[in-house]
Amino acid sequence: MKAKNNRERSGQVVLVAVLAMALILLSTQVYVFEVQMSTVEAGSNDLNDYIFAVRLGSRNVVIGSLANVSNGGSNSVLATNLEGWVSLVGKENQFGKSVLNHTVEGSYPYSAGVWLFWGNSGFGASSACVNFTFELLDKEANVNLSYYVNVTSTLLVQGTYRVVQGDEKQVNVTINLLNEGSPALAKQLTLYYRVSDSWRVPDYTNNYVVVDYGNGTYRASFNADIPSSTVEVSATVRDQREIYARANATCTQT
Repeated sequence: MKAKNNRERSGQVVLVAVLAMALILLSTQVYVFEVQMSTVEAGSNDLNDYIFAVRLGSRNVVIGSLANVSNGGSNSVLATNLEGWVSLVGKENQFGKSVLNHTVEGSYPYSAGVWLFWGNSGFGASSACVNFTFELLDKEANVNLSYYVNVTSTLLVQGTYRVVQGDEKQVNVTINLLNEGSPALAKQLTLYYRVSDSWRVPDYTNNYVVVDYGNGTYRASFNADIPSSTVEVSATVRDQREIYARANATCTQT
């Protein structure tokens, strides 16, 4: 229970920071536009920057919300934060009336825009998907834009082991972390192995070594007394966005 509470507090802090970053970005951009507009008519570059800020802010809100939910927060966090973001964008009228709408992904396997799958077959995913429509209504120009934000942290785990002697086994685990299908770096990575009904963390007494290849691939090796012929491992990760994911795997004997 204590670990879960820690994850919730961590997710909440991350959410506040990321959401604040999105709001500051948009507010700063609008301020710059206001200064420019006081002397010259807004050009196409300014408008493009404004649209970019809205899109980037939308993505940051989804990232921050998923970080919160994956660390123990409620799925409703995404909808709540999106409503706040839509409201903020709607108050900006430097380039005309801004109208931002959103629809969270509801089709299987998503629920309220979020999908958390932390499985036992070497695959885990934390994902959030939202469809946005943005309209900018002005005398000079109309903007009608649709865009899709998919934020997905995927964890792939596979392992092998060999018997050293008796119950002692040498275990090798390969872990791959992906953000939206591309290699990503972990901010925090923890490996576990199972003995009976308990999960244990290998340490220096297990000759525990982790090699970071710098491309989202990690290779861990350790020795442990595991009486069972079935060797199970589990990996948990927080990526650089503070999104949490985990996956369990059964190692094959070599």
